Amino acid sequence: MGMAKYDRLLYILNLLRTRRNLNAQALARECGVTERSIYRDMLALSEANVPIYFENGYKLASDNFLPPLNFSLEEYRFLKQAIDSSPLTQAAPYRQMADKLSAKIEAGLSERVRRDSRITPVVTHVAVESHADPRQAEKFFSVIEKAAASFTTVELKYDSVISGATERRVDPYFVVFRGSAFYFVGYCHLRKDFRTFRVDRIVDIAPTADRFVKKADIRPETYFETGWMVDGGKRVKVVIEFSGTAAKIVASGRYFPNARLDYLPGGALRYQVEVNGLTEIRRWILGFGDEARVIRPASLRKRLRRVGDYLASVYNSQ
Repeated sequence: MGMAKYDRLLYILNLLRTRRNLNAQALARECGVTERSIYRDMLALSEANVPIYFENGYKLASDNFLPPLNFSLEEYRFLKQAIDSSPLTQAAPYRQMADKLSAKIEAGLSERVRRDSRITPVVTHVAVESHADPRQAEKFFSVIEKAAASFTTVELKYDSVISGATERRVDPYFVVFRGSAFYFVGYCHLRKDFRTFRVDRIVDIAPTADRFVKKADIRPETYFETGWMVDGGKRVKVVIEFSGTAAKIVASGRYFPNARLDYLPGGALRYQVEVNGLTEIRRWILGFGDEARVIRPASLRKRLRRVGDYLASVYNSQ
């Protein structure tokens, strides 16, 4: 009988921390499940904000997980009870912190303590259900994984939001989870440049007989350094001034790690960041309405002015 799904997810995390170049086939063999189950697990872990990507094996993008902890069974139970019973957890910020702390503790327990305590993690600690179609994961992820590992060009039919359905030849480099979906990054022969493809917009994919030489400077750790989420394009500096509630929301959030925040008189906030492309950050700015004012670049101000003119014409006519 195979291990329970919750236990398997924790076991997978430990494997990714301690061993290299584990693909779906190797993980399936270690866990005693099918490759299809492993793809579901990768989706579930990523949707729980575990930073997983695939490049010659599944890897953790950052070492945010504790090494195995030298707790005895009694020490673990005492610590878990102390966290769960603390009155501080009645306040929302501390409840979230307690959940994160409990999840890290459970992920870092030794195999002996986990076995002896027969731990079943609380569902809120790791979201194990995925919204992705498992048939798609089985069909497409295995093709992308094997092609990226063997440097094989794929033929891709892709339904782009902007350009619609197109057929392309792509050299797949790696798979990442960003925002709320899986993407793979590859060199697109149609566009003659690197592109980011959302996996659930793939209509069909198949390997070719062609091989490609991988560029060493295209890495998952650095590829999105100046992207908002998955946006691409020319690098540009954006300066925004937020006021009112928007300033408080932006100040308390972590929308971009390299942003500079300057606090202004009256509770306003100046937000400066460099991004690749303006599409995604423009949508983000629009969500703050009249509490966000773009200072630069001029092209973004012009685009937002057109949006404002359109909205004014629509609502003034009613």
